[in-house]
Amino acid sequence: MNVEILTPERKLFSGEVYGVQLPGVVGSFEVLDRHAPLVAALKAGRLKILKDRNQHVSFFEIQSGFVEVINNKATVLVEGAVPVEAAP
Repeated sequence: MNVEILTPERKLFSGEVYGVQLPGVVGSFEVLDRHAPLVAALKAGRLKILKDRNQHVSFFEIQSGFVEVINNKATVLVEGAVPVEAAP
């Protein structure tokens, strides 16, 4: 699936991934390949990009926003985000 992370200033990430874990306003959730269409509100927190099944990951600290999943593409629209080097 394709994931894009967009802020009002720029595109922070775009690429083919295995999945993405997101901080939803009512709890964290995960979107994987061929997920059903979805629109969800996001709260500030840590977003985790699952690059493949071998545990290669990237992290972003995001501010609030939304995610739209349609046609095997997840578009994450947030107020702000910064890459994080390692998970605690």
